[in-house]
Amino acid sequence: MIQLTVNRKSRSFDGDPEMPLLWFLRDELQLTGTKYGCGLGLCGACTVHLDGKAVRSCQTPMKAVAGKKVTTIEGLAVNGDHALQSAWKQHNVPQCGYCQSGQIMQAASLLHEKPHPSDADIDAAMDGNICRCGTYQRIRAAIKTAAAAKTATLAAPRQERVELAAAPPGIKLPSTESASELQPELVAGEAAL
Repeated sequence: MIQLTVNRKSRSFDGDPEMPLLWFLRDELQLTGTKYGCGLGLCGACTVHLDGKAVRSCQTPMKAVAGKKVTTIEGLAVNGDHALQSAWKQHNVPQCGYCQSGQIMQAASLLHEKPHPSDADIDAAMDGNICRCGTYQRIRAAIKTAAAAKTATLAAPRQERVELAAAPPGIKLPSTESASELQPELVAGEAAL
């Protein structure tokens, strides 16, 4: 039995340990945002994060994910409001959209490692992700916008950021001091934007 975490939920797999992670995500968990492109790890459509690093799920066997954390496009941000997802919309990056989840996951890994990437950094990191529609200029622009938004968000005073969150009716937001104690994964996740 293989135990792993997918999008912050514990999961188990009791099948062929050689089966690609992609099929577990799509067929077993119904997380269809991760796409099958080439099956050879060459196009990037199947990119997910494995312990925070971008990997090609079509080439990652289930035995390699035992005890590890997998994040798919569905788990990148709870409400789909990651800085990259917002920038992608702002720059109208998707055309057909098929490769976009892999592009965003690769870009998120880049921004985690290099919060202020140069054009050369972006080109090098995104080199293995193919966009058949050729939206590479918009992808680069969106990555730069997300990097700038991330910097602006992290530079904002903590109190200001907490006050921007809206609580559902009848729910009181925690104080700034206790927010990190109640939701440490969200506070820790800010560094991964």
